[in-house]
Amino acid sequence: MKVAKKIFFLSDAHLGFPNRLDSLERERKLVLFLDQITEEAEAIYLLGDMFDFWYEYKSVVPRGYIRILGKLAALADRGVDIHYFTGNHDVWAFKYLEQEIGLELHREALIKEIGTKRFFLSHGDDTDKADRKFLFLKNLFTNRGLQWVFSRLHPNFAFRIASGWSKRSRMIHGTEPFEEEKEAMVVYSRDYLLNEGLDFIVFGHRHCPVDYALNNQTRMIILGDWISHFTYGEFDGEEFRLKEF
Repeated sequence: MKVAKKIFFLSDAHLGFPNRLDSLERERKLVLFLDQITEEAEAIYLLGDMFDFWYEYKSVVPRGYIRILGKLAALADRGVDIHYFTGNHDVWAFKYLEQEIGLELHREALIKEIGTKRFFLSHGDDTDKADRKFLFLKNLFTNRGLQWVFSRLHPNFAFRIASGWSKRSRMIHGTEPFEEEKEAMVVYSRDYLLNEGLDFIVFGHRHCPVDYALNNQTRMIILGDWISHFTYGEFDGEEFRLKEF
C-alpha cells in the first residue's frame, strides 16, 4: 500500500545545550522521530537553531551531532527534500551542510507554494523590529570581515565565547509567553505579510508552539522546540497540523 507523502516542519532543537548528555538524549529522540516519518516524508523544513551553536571553519566543523547529521544525510540520499533555514544560533552555516548532507540552505525568508497552499517560511528572529540591539548584533555577526576575524581564533576559545552568547540569546528570546496581538511575530505578520495571499506563516525561534488565526485565510504557526515541547508541523497537501512527538 502506497503511503501518502507529507511535509514536516520543525525547529529549535538547540543540540549541544545544556550539556552533552542531555543534548544526546534529545538528539536520539529527534533521530527516532525522523526514523518514524521516513516512509511518508516528501520534504522536511528545518526552520533554524537546530544547533545551539554552529560555526564552520574551512576544514573544521563542530564536534558531535553525528547521529542527526547522519540521519539527515540518509534521508537526503532516499530523495527526501531537506531545507535548512539559518537562525540566530546557526547563522554561521556555510557550505558544509549542503555539501555533506545534500540539503538546501536558506539564509532569507521564503514564500513558496506547497501543495495547494501558499507558505511564508522563516526562522523569525528578525521580526521584532523594536529590538534594535539584537538586529544590530545579527547584522554584525553576518559581516564577512568579522567572520574572517572569528575564524582566526582557536576553536576551543571561539566556542567558549559563542556559548555565552547562545545562552544569553536563548534566555532573552525563548522564554516569554505568547502575547497574541502584542506578539512581535503577529505584528510583523500583520504589517508585512497579509497582502501576500498566504495560507500559512511558519516561524521557529520563539520556542512556544502556537497556531494562531490572523484572519479567515491566514494562520500563523510557531513550531515550538525540541527542548521541552517536542512539537512539529505536519502538512498533507491541504491541512496543516501542529503535533507533539
